[in-house]
Order: sequence, then structure tokens, then C-alpha cells
Amino acid sequence: MFAKRQSALAAAAGAPPEPRSRVAMEPVLNALKKPPVAAGAAGVFVIGAAALFVAVLGDPRAGAPTASAVLERPAAADTAPTGAEAFGFSGLDIYQDLGPIDPALMGESATGGEALITLPDGASVASGQGFSAPVRAPSNPLPKAPIAGLFQPGPNGPLPRIAADGRVPAQAYARPFRSNGKPMVALVVGGLGLNSATTRAAIERLPAEVTLSFVPYAEGLQTWIDMARAHGHEVMIELPMEPTGYPDNDPGPYTLLSSGGADDVAVKLDWLLARATGYFGVTNYLGDRFATSDEGVSALMTNLRQRGLAFLDDGSMRRRPGAFARASADRVVDEEQTPAAILRQFNALEAAAKTNGAALGTGFSYPVTVEAAARWTAGLEARGLQLAPASAMTRRPGR
Repeated sequence: MFAKRQSALAAAAGAPPEPRSRVAMEPVLNALKKPPVAAGAAGVFVIGAAALFVAVLGDPRAGAPTASAVLERPAAADTAPTGAEAFGFSGLDIYQDLGPIDPALMGESATGGEALITLPDGASVASGQGFSAPVRAPSNPLPKAPIAGLFQPGPNGPLPRIAADGRVPAQAYARPFRSNGKPMVALVVGGLGLNSATTRAAIERLPAEVTLSFVPYAEGLQTWIDMARAHGHEVMIELPMEPTGYPDNDPGPYTLLSSGGADDVAVKLDWLLARATGYFGVTNYLGDRFATSDEGVSALMTNLRQRGLAFLDDGSMRRRPGAFARASADRVVDEEQTPAAILRQFNALEAAAKTNGAALGTGFSYPVTVEAAARWTAGLEARGLQLAPASAMTRRPGR
């Protein structure tokens, strides 16, 4: 670099003087040699040339067609449909046989805003206006609980018992039923008491013959049971039982454990059964691991038999006899929570009833399940079946 600089100076030493105009432009030329200034000047030159081009020749796009569009982000779709939305889907017309619904029959939940319901799989759906099945007038209300002679004091509240005259809760608290000779189908809707919107919908919108099952941890449990019985529904209490994966999958502090033994079962039953009165029997909530415990299941059945209570399971404890009266469900109707899947299960339940004379189904109080059950039960008589309370499906051991 040093040698090149010397050569340049030597070449300029004998040159004639430069004109005045070049001397005047020298500061400008020196400034343009700086990269930032040169880049800025180039930009100004390009903009100026473009402006001159448009001014002289006009807009090169003049006369060409143009269009504009406003882009909006679409609203996120709900993760799961409400009961009413689900039955707006195509392909389910055969079940949409209910007449127009009078808005005056929709009840408080239809006009008082929506409640957000979180499902066990983490999805959420809105209730309230999600139910389109009409509210039903109370049908043959059941006697208010407790009934004299059918309870005794316990450490946590009144406990069911067999009356001195032989009356038992399994019969006294059940909904009266008389067969008309047609194949019978029964349905238990469970998980009630934790969400007021779905609990009220099940009580008010399902036929009185549908049996309702309540969670023992629910607040105001007796109030819900009294309301259900006033609408003609017989009720049950759900007993939390140890599932596979416990304690990661934990049904609560009063879960019946496979390792607990007879004493542990008795203590927890005293709390669970004292939560309310007016139920004719109990059912399991989970419990596939508890069902493997001979000691635990035997203690449970003995206690229920001594208290005159029925035991209905979801089909997972079919081989376990005992209690005062027993029944096992033929199928769970909403393991897949879509309208089409639930209606397929109802169809299968009907087929089983026509083959065997009777069939029992169970389901959870999802909005879509309540809506499907309301529509399904409305057409049973026309299809040659009789809707029966679940108590009508129970049998005494050995009879």
C-alpha cells in the first residue's frame, strides 16, 4: 500500500493546475467518497429518477386492473360442541323428533348465562343454552327423604338401615315400576352434583324413569337429591374406588383401596353413606384395581347387604355378587363423546333389550349425553320398548 501511494504522488507532481470548477467540486467529491454518504446519494438518485420517469411518461400501471382484500383471522372453533350444537349436525335427523321448543320451557339455565364445564379429558364446553331438550314438569314425585325407620345415627350423619318391619332402602327409595310386557331399557346418568348447570339439566330435562347418580363430594348434595326425587328420579350415590394408576389417578380422600382391608372400607363407607339420604343404592366410580381385592369387595358387599342397599356397577364388577340387590350395566354409552357414537350405543342397548328382554346403560353427565338421552328416550315407546328405572334391573342374590 505504501509503494502505491508514492507512485500516485510522483505522477501528480508535474501536472498543470486544475480548473477552478474542479477545485470547487472537490469537497463534494471527497464527501461522496465516504460509503454512508455515497449510499444515501445513490438512494436519492434512484427515487428522483423514478419520480422523473413517472412525471414524464406517466404511471406504468395506469389502466391495469387492481384489487384489495381485508384479511381477518378466523375465530377459533370450540373444542367440543354443546348438546344443542351437536344435534345440528347432519345425519342424525331420525332422532330429531321433538317438536318446536317453547323458549318459556327452557328454564333458568337457558336465560341466565352460560357455565363453563371442564370435562375429564381437559376439554371445555358451554352449558346453559347448550341444552335444547325442553324442561319436563315433575312426574310422580317420590316421597321426601329420609323415610321413617330407614335410617340410624352415624358418626358423620344418618346412615341407611333395614327397618324393623323389614322395609329396605333398595325398595323404599326406588321409583315404583310396573312392566307392560315390552323389552325394557334403563339408563343411569352419573357424575352429578359438581356442576349446577348439568345437574339441573339432567333433573329437569330427562324423563323421571332415568336414574341419576351423584358424587358424594358435591356441595349441597341433599338439596340436589331432594330436587331429583321431587321430579320423580330415583337416585344413587357413587363410591370412589381405587383405579389403575392410583394415586396419580386419585378419586379423592375417601377412595376404597384394594390394600385397605375390611376396617378401612367400613370407616370410609360410614362417611360416604352419611353424605345424604334418599338413595336406593350405590354404584362404583372407577375401581378396576379395587375390584381385584377379595377382602375389600367382600367387606363392601356385606355392608351394603346389611343396610338393605342395592349395588349397580358400570359392567366392570359383573362377576362380584353381593349387596341386597345387584345389577351390572350392559354398556357405557358415552366413552366416545360425539352424538353419532352415543346414538350408536343407544341403538346397541335397544338391540340387547329386544334380545334379552332388558338392558341397562350408564353414562356421564356430559351436555351431549344429556341431550342425546332426552331425544333417545322420547322415541322408545314408538320403537316398542319400555323405559324403566335402573332399580327394576336389580336382582336379589339367589333369586
